[in-house]
Amino acid sequence: MKRFVKILMVLVPVSLLSFGFYLKNQDEGEQILLKAILENLGRHHYHPQPVDDNMSELAYKNYLSAMDNSKRFLLQEDVDALSQYKTQLDDQSLTGSYEFFDLSVDILDRRIDEAQTYYREILAKPFDFTTDETVNMGENNPYAANKEELRERWRKYLKYNVMTRLSAKMDVQEKAKAKDEDAFQPIPYDSLELMAREDILKNHDSWFNRMERVDRKDRLAAYVNSITRIFDPHTNYFPPEDKENFDIRMSGKLEGIGAQLQEKDGYIKVVKIIPGSPCALQGDLGVNDLILKVGQGEDEPASIVNVKMNDAVQLIRGKKGTEVRLTVQKPDGAIEIIPIIRDVVVLEETFAKSLMINDEDKRKMGYLHLPSFYTDFTGTGGRTCWKDVETELKKLEEDGAEALIFDLRGNGGGSLNDVVNMAGLFIEKGPIVQVKDSRGKNAVLRDNNGNVEWDKPVVVLVNEFSASASEIFAAALQDYNRAVIVGSHTTHGKGTVQRFIPLNRTLRNNNVPDLGSLKLTTQKFYRINGGATQLKGVTPDVILPDNYMFIETGEKEQEYALEWDKIEESEYEVYDKKWNKRLSAVQKNSTSRVDKEELFASIEENARVWREQRDKDVFTLNLEEHRKEEEAARKRNEAFDELFKPYPELEINMLSADALIINRDSTKQKIRQTWMDRLKEDPYLMEALQISEDLTAQYN
Repeated sequence: MKRFVKILMVLVPVSLLSFGFYLKNQDEGEQILLKAILENLGRHHYHPQPVDDNMSELAYKNYLSAMDNSKRFLLQEDVDALSQYKTQLDDQSLTGSYEFFDLSVDILDRRIDEAQTYYREILAKPFDFTTDETVNMGENNPYAANKEELRERWRKYLKYNVMTRLSAKMDVQEKAKAKDEDAFQPIPYDSLELMAREDILKNHDSWFNRMERVDRKDRLAAYVNSITRIFDPHTNYFPPEDKENFDIRMSGKLEGIGAQLQEKDGYIKVVKIIPGSPCALQGDLGVNDLILKVGQGEDEPASIVNVKMNDAVQLIRGKKGTEVRLTVQKPDGAIEIIPIIRDVVVLEETFAKSLMINDEDKRKMGYLHLPSFYTDFTGTGGRTCWKDVETELKKLEEDGAEALIFDLRGNGGGSLNDVVNMAGLFIEKGPIVQVKDSRGKNAVLRDNNGNVEWDKPVVVLVNEFSASASEIFAAALQDYNRAVIVGSHTTHGKGTVQRFIPLNRTLRNNNVPDLGSLKLTTQKFYRINGGATQLKGVTPDVILPDNYMFIETGEKEQEYALEWDKIEESEYEVYDKKWNKRLSAVQKNSTSRVDKEELFASIEENARVWREQRDKDVFTLNLEEHRKEEEAARKRNEAFDELFKPYPELEINMLSADALIINRDSTKQKIRQTWMDRLKEDPYLMEALQISEDLTAQYN
């Protein structure tokens, strides 16, 4: 059945698949969920998609992959049974039927139960690692024809895991022998092999335990997203708790206790205490504590042993000023009850921060790192990145920075409004980015503020993981002849804008429980020169070798990505009429340095090895051959790592305003020093420093 899905659009980036779906009234919520999503996609998505048999087949393929991407659970007969619904998912979605989904859950549950018998039986006996077997770990394996073939696939997969664990234990033993041969007590091979099997058994017990806690609502979210992703890679369904997590990531703050948690062997383990957070101030909760129970004030505590991480986190988080009581097991086995008053927790590492850097020339250059284009989507007075960057620029100016290195490496994007305001800090006024909606209507987003916060030279660092808002910023400054863009062969290539739609707001029925939100693509954005960054990204002015240079990465690798196109150029006046001459001199000097730099040559060679490793699907199951391969790889990696050493001439210091605050807190001081130490070994920062010095010299 064919029904056309229309469109409309607006807002941010950051791709994220969501799992977890809470409904008080499951039947009512499920019946309306997909209909509500398809209706909103029809009204608001940028690219029209017909809800027809073709869409159904694509959704079927996506969901099958999500069910069993490794092909270690489903048999070909299962796929055959499900394939009868291949062209029916469109009709079922529109009528609120889950016949296909229900069958898939029944089949997968049965196969997971069977797989548990496979791995336990297989790991009960020792493996023979002297045979010349191989295992294919690629994704293009066919589905197993029968249970015997599937069990054999499990045997090879488990054998490979045990072999790698055994090899690692043998390495540890050899190092212990070399360290103190006289005191060394060797463990026999048979015992090492048994220990390796026990480790893998424990890992799989934990893995299957987690799978048993994946319930219908979790799988339903995966099923829904197999449909939404057909529209484009950044259109996703967000259950309520996942939208909350997204808002936390984008705002850099939450209300809770301030502990970073990890699920391990059915327990929730504390792995980090956030400085200045409620639990840091309370002082009793520590790293490696296991949280056994969670109580709300004086209420009876609830056990969170073998509870999913998301569910446990929802119990621990809460409104500012409320009390949570944690029953924890300390590393020494002692049980304690720790009361903590929740408060606003600020995730400082997610915010903009700056340093002053120089080399033997003693020319002070500012360094500003922005991890994301964060903003306060909740409107509760949280921080926004463009205002923070404005503050950092003022601090750099006060400390006498002659130029700016703006680091956007790994920055996946964020707020569209913030990037427009931020780019405006570097130009007098003018267009920053163009956006086009589904109706073909173009709009130009402009900086109308005549003030220039930073009028000195700018170098922008990017890589393959600089996406969306990062690309808008880099492209705008490049088009204005305002900055030298430095980095990998291209940025990520995400040129689309997303908007969140709370699904319940689009319904007439107020009795439906919280369905969550739909993040969907509503616009495409374009450079002011008219070209899209979609798929192509931004090509830097100075391209440096990196580990991903021979691997296809970014938006162009995504299924269902929207096409590249071009629109009319916007009217704008370049910042520097002599830019091409200055840039040419900078590029020439950089090429000369990079060609002589042994580290960059090694990075390029390492990138070739990475490509070979990525393309490899077949692995040996012979221990001796595996260890030879591992030894060769180890020597190669050690030689490569040895090249990364602190640059003795590179000096990095905190800004005066930051030092006054950070040096009062030993934890913050340690975190900042660790960051600075890591940057002292960064060849890209070192080259960016030289480029900023060359660029500054062009204006003197």
